[in-house]
Amino acid sequence: MLSRRNVRIKVMQILYSLSRDKNLDLDGVLHQYRDYVRKSFELYLFTLYVLIRIAEFAKQDAAKRLSKLLPSDDDKRFTAKLSDNPCIASLINNDGLNRLFRAYKMDKKTDDDAIRHFYTEFSKTEEYKQYVYQENSTDEDHRNVLLALFKHCQQSEMFNEFIEDQYPLWVDDESLIVGALKKTVKALPVEANFFESYRPADETVREFGEQLLSQVIREDDKLLEMIEPTLKNWDAERVAIIDMILLKMALCELMSFPTIPTKVTLNEFVEISKMYSTDKSKDFINGILDRLMKKLQSEGKINKEGRGLVDE
Repeated sequence: MLSRRNVRIKVMQILYSLSRDKNLDLDGVLHQYRDYVRKSFELYLFTLYVLIRIAEFAKQDAAKRLSKLLPSDDDKRFTAKLSDNPCIASLINNDGLNRLFRAYKMDKKTDDDAIRHFYTEFSKTEEYKQYVYQENSTDEDHRNVLLALFKHCQQSEMFNEFIEDQYPLWVDDESLIVGALKKTVKALPVEANFFESYRPADETVREFGEQLLSQVIREDDKLLEMIEPTLKNWDAERVAIIDMILLKMALCELMSFPTIPTKVTLNEFVEISKMYSTDKSKDFINGILDRLMKKLQSEGKINKEGRGLVDE
């Protein structure tokens, strides 16, 4: 589920923490990184759990409508199909998924009032009303209404705050989780062990992330020595901490990961600087990395596997 960009961001955040807390050793840093990675999968599960809980609230809505002294025609026609359809049922009745929910104590992290609010707000939408009173709904209809529900929640400030209160990394991982949730819903009804495919892959997490993190820490002084001559009128101590971290990471990636094209490395770190550093950082990062890359290429220190990887 984690892309290399997600991993780069997590490595950057760990290195920033290290710059503020010199007491962290390499083992401690790697432990923190692995925890960040684990939390991303946990966040995916939590967001899925919340979506299921909101859908299940349709049963309470149906019971409340039927208990009215004078139910309207709409009340009488209403059914809890949002909760009872085979697509959402494949999640509700998934034993493996429910074991994970219990292991991470998801029920302790949710709030009944919040779930009620999210459902109630969605129940006012035309998408939901059309779905509820539609006859002979297909699996595609069930999937589409769940996608509409999730989109509606995404646009809610209360929903975003609710998720972020439990998992602060929602700010960084939102696009990742949104993509994973949409992929899950579009595949409903799911296979029993579908969630395994969303666990972070070792190749990305360990072979890329841990190696990159470890190398930047071990070679910190050497990397600084390589960067300083390219700064021209800049004093290294005046360079923003995040910018210096990104430069060191990019240097390691250029020299030590032969299957990642050089242009990908440059573009990725420029994009990350736009998100996490100052307004001028993207131009600064782009200029310094361009100089560093040309210097490394002239010295034969960038060796890529495969045709065209240096220039692509």
